[in-house]
Amino acid sequence: MMKNRHLYVHIPFCNNICYYCDFTRCRYNEGLVNQYLDSLHFELLHRVNNFDLDTIYIGGGTPSSLSNDQLTRLLMMLKPYAVNTIEYTFEANPDSLTLDKIMILKKFGVNRISLGVQSTNNRLLKLVNRYHDLNMVKEVIDNLIDNGISNISIDLIYSLPTQTMDEWKETIKEVLLLKIKHVSLYSLTIEENSVFNKKGFSNLDSETETNMYFYAVETLNKANINQYEIANFSYEGFESKHNIGYWKYDDFYGVGLGASCKLNDNRFDNTTNFMNYFKHDFINIDYKLSKKDNMFEMIMMSLRMKSGLDKKLFKYRYHEDVDKIFSEAININVNRENLINSSDNLKCTAKGLAILNTILEDFIEVS
Repeated sequence: MMKNRHLYVHIPFCNNICYYCDFTRCRYNEGLVNQYLDSLHFELLHRVNNFDLDTIYIGGGTPSSLSNDQLTRLLMMLKPYAVNTIEYTFEANPDSLTLDKIMILKKFGVNRISLGVQSTNNRLLKLVNRYHDLNMVKEVIDNLIDNGISNISIDLIYSLPTQTMDEWKETIKEVLLLKIKHVSLYSLTIEENSVFNKKGFSNLDSETETNMYFYAVETLNKANINQYEIANFSYEGFESKHNIGYWKYDDFYGVGLGASCKLNDNRFDNTTNFMNYFKHDFINIDYKLSKKDNMFEMIMMSLRMKSGLDKKLFKYRYHEDVDKIFSEAININVNRENLINSSDNLKCTAKGLAILNTILEDFIEVS
């Protein structure tokens, strides 16, 4: 049995709704947040029984939309779980991460910030309904570093409606001048319930989208912000430990509205309904993962990383040899130069990383 050392906490509130977003979220309301924190505390006490966690990740939504008092309350309820935490991440938007909130985060041991920058272009920021600019981003980063939080990641989105390649290149150029350690790239997906979809927007053509991705990969790597996963880049030693836990297919706790959790071959998906959550009816879906499910999902997640699948860990968990179970899928993709197969690891080539979904189809047929 794996010992779970990861906790995700979902805060579904935002000051403004971004037009591309389809996550579980709603506009900030003081009374609603207070009621939510009541239920979140109850869920933590009844569903998270490990106080020796390596990573905690507070995501959303926009956790920085909480008031100072609410943020303090949230971090107080998480304090018992954070005693030995190595990486404690907090998601924030530049326009709501005030100096006071930074000082509160530092006080409670938060040591990593994931900042929702998305773009440095004011036209595109306005298009997606964001309320910051590049100068605000720089000010927040300076405030974080001045207060002892220097492990800063930023999110960027490409293939935004009407975005040009020149605008994307300029964003990457400006990002390289920021005092950050990590970059996450996201290709725009226009979801059914997003404002973009309701307004009839579409993302860019596949060729432009692909060119944007590979430009970012090449440029970031040249600057030693190295790719270690399909969409994630960092200076050496600043890879996201929490996300690596997902990609290695570790167990993890997930609490809050719409959160997911994986424990001992079971997956739990929380309700996205506030009223059910407030009644402590937390779990919406609970299903058992078969051995085949687990083996495939570990391959699927691990191949996202440049280091790939750890074969010894796979065998330790499932008492199976990946080379025997998936021999045909592996051989086909090695011959196509999509995969590299060694005695210790199975990993994608640079070409393979870009077409991972296609590679996984061969593994699905076996599982």
